Amino acid sequence: MYNQKSFKDHSGIGTLYLVPTPIGNLEDMTYRSVRLLHEADLIASEDTRNTQKLLNHFEVETPQKSLHEHNYKERIPYLLEQLKIGQSIAQVSDAGMPSISDPGHELVVACIEEGIPVVSVPGPTAGITALIASGLVPQPFLFYGFLPRKKKEQKETLAQLKTQTATLIFYESPYRVSATLENIRVVFGNRQVVLCRELTKIHEEYLRGDIDELLMYLKENQIKGECCLMVAGDDGRLIEAEEVNQVSLKEQVEALITAGEKPNAAIKKVAAMNHLKKQEVYRQFHELDA
Repeated sequence: MYNQKSFKDHSGIGTLYLVPTPIGNLEDMTYRSVRLLHEADLIASEDTRNTQKLLNHFEVETPQKSLHEHNYKERIPYLLEQLKIGQSIAQVSDAGMPSISDPGHELVVACIEEGIPVVSVPGPTAGITALIASGLVPQPFLFYGFLPRKKKEQKETLAQLKTQTATLIFYESPYRVSATLENIRVVFGNRQVVLCRELTKIHEEYLRGDIDELLMYLKENQIKGECCLMVAGDDGRLIEAEEVNQVSLKEQVEALITAGEKPNAAIKKVAAMNHLKKQEVYRQFHELDA
């Protein structure tokens, strides 16, 4: 049994508890997390409908209030008021840790500014869970979360991450993961990657290989479920290889076409990798006179 501790401090102010929820398998819910949900005066939920399913499973009858990206400005003053009169609040997201690619951070900051105690409860988080089984170097790592969706913004962000030596952790939708991998290939080169999907669920799967191998697999296989994408950090070898690279632009384009790329897409990727205009690569590939 856990030691029972008052939800109020000496001043009678309540406490905000950040309670993690399962990312797939309900058995990952801890005894402490279940107890806190039972004992809290209020649960602040990302989506009350999703959280209600969890509460029903563990027979929790604590009332809920929604707190998400669209209503946090209006909701936070109410929650602060409840905490100040001694009410305890358990904050949860739909899955995993609050604030990690989920709502929560704004309420934490507001509580700290008001001198309200904030307690983080350990529990499931997809990024670290996937990392330690990936086979990639676990330390150091850099957790990024979701990259920008727009292609230009995504490439700009990746360019800033290119020289990171830490293993990079991203979250991605199965519908966008191929496009994201293609952008990583253009900016980083062909690094080792691991794609984990359906983490902690029945169909959990790790796909390991380099980016080209994974892109080829995704062309032939449709995947489902939220994805955690891990990319090996920069070890310096790619830069050295580029400095002594004697492979012609034509040969680079042909290699990508052999791997399944369409000619125009291959030309565009080779141009980006060599920091050249697409027209120059097109000219050399088709052996046109300058």
